[in-house]
This record gives sequence, structure tokens and C-alpha cells, in this order.
Amino acid sequence: MFLIVHVAFSQDSEGFESMSKVRVSAFDGVLAAGFVDGGGFTNFTGPNINMTYGHHKYILSALPSLRYKRDRSEPRNAFVTPNLGIGFTYSYKLFAIQIPLYYNPKTATENGEWHVGIGFGLRLNYI
Repeated sequence: MFLIVHVAFSQDSEGFESMSKVRVSAFDGVLAAGFVDGGGFTNFTGPNINMTYGHHKYILSALPSLRYKRDRSEPRNAFVTPNLGIGFTYSYKLFAIQIPLYYNPKTATENGEWHVGIGFGLRLNYI
């Protein structure tokens, strides 16, 4: 959706010819932190499909992450847990915004379900 709006209102006189092709990458250099499911996360964009249009970058990727959440039940889980999510990242120049999805597996008291989060970060390879 961001891409459609951006292309529709672009002031670039070259139009679609200046848009780059879709690329596949193993690592894209985006470090993000944010909130999901009552806790936090830190991640890097992992293997992804991306497209660059000027200073704008659109990324759909796997998100190797560390999730932070205090468990108040007994027995307790660790405060920091490794996790793999998927998500969409949009970046403009150095700054990035991310919408990750993480799956929490089924437990004895809860069904497994996906949780949507929000994160902000930096595109380190832009520097």
C-alpha cells in the first residue's frame, strides 16, 4: 500500500522506469526495537525480498529476534528469549518503521496465536 501511494504521488518525472527491481538479500542492515504482546523485541532484518525506490526501501523479511517479557506465572520462562518472526519494514534514508508478526505457541492455558507489533529502527547500511 505504501508503494502504491508513493508511486501514485511521486514527483519523479521518470515514473516507473526509475523504480528498481525486486531483489532478494540475506541481510539488509536494519536494526529495530519495539513492542509486541506486552513485551519488547530487538531484531535485525534477516533473509528478505526488498525493493528500493530512491531513498525509500520496502522489505518483507524473516526477523531473527530477541524478545523481552516478564513471566509472572509459575514456573517462569526466561526474561529474554530468542524468536523468529516475519514482518514488513519500510525505511526512508536512515530511519525505519517495522510491523513484525510473532507466533506464541500453545501452552497448557492458552492457544497458540500470532501477535502483531510495532517497531522503530535504523538502516545501518545507509550510513
